Amino acid sequence: MAEPILKRIAAGDKNAVEDCLNAYGGLVYSIARKLMSNEADAEDAVQEAFIDIWKNAARYDEGVASEATFIAMIARRRVIDKMRSIGRRIATDPIEEMVSEPGSTDHKFIEISAEAKEAAEALKSLRPEQQKVLQLSIVGGMSHQEIAETTGIPLGTVKTHARRGLLRVREVLGLGGMTDFEPKEAAI
Repeated sequence: MAEPILKRIAAGDKNAVEDCLNAYGGLVYSIARKLMSNEADAEDAVQEAFIDIWKNAARYDEGVASEATFIAMIARRRVIDKMRSIGRRIATDPIEEMVSEPGSTDHKFIEISAEAKEAAEALKSLRPEQQKVLQLSIVGGMSHQEIAETTGIPLGTVKTHARRGLLRVREVLGLGGMTDFEPKEAAI
């Protein structure tokens, strides 16, 4: 059986670095793309993950985990760290800026655009934390778990902000809000 790539990296074998990239580059990239919506940020996270993999190669113990598992765990941690740093660095764009006036006369597009603008206005009525959670979810395409990991807000709180925010948006848009979910009194 060949010596594990990480042991060769730890021993200073320069060919092992290329072998590691060839063997595990796809794995690390797929982890980054699964967790991150922006391809450029995912590529940055992959680079950071491999740097961390080189630095920690000596810590690999084949008796504890497979090489792929060790690399995947480091990659996942680095991607989450990258997401957190992006979350602190980048403010989410207001949704109304993302809704542009259509240049065509397509009526369906115009209706969707008008509805999107109404929804953007409704979002303005939310508390800031509800706005942030909904923007990360809707615009950023993030799951509740990803929002919690990125922002540091507990998962249950993220879910609460999302639910209450959506209910408030429905209420503002006249689609029914909290009252739709209140129990009906039984007829006597």
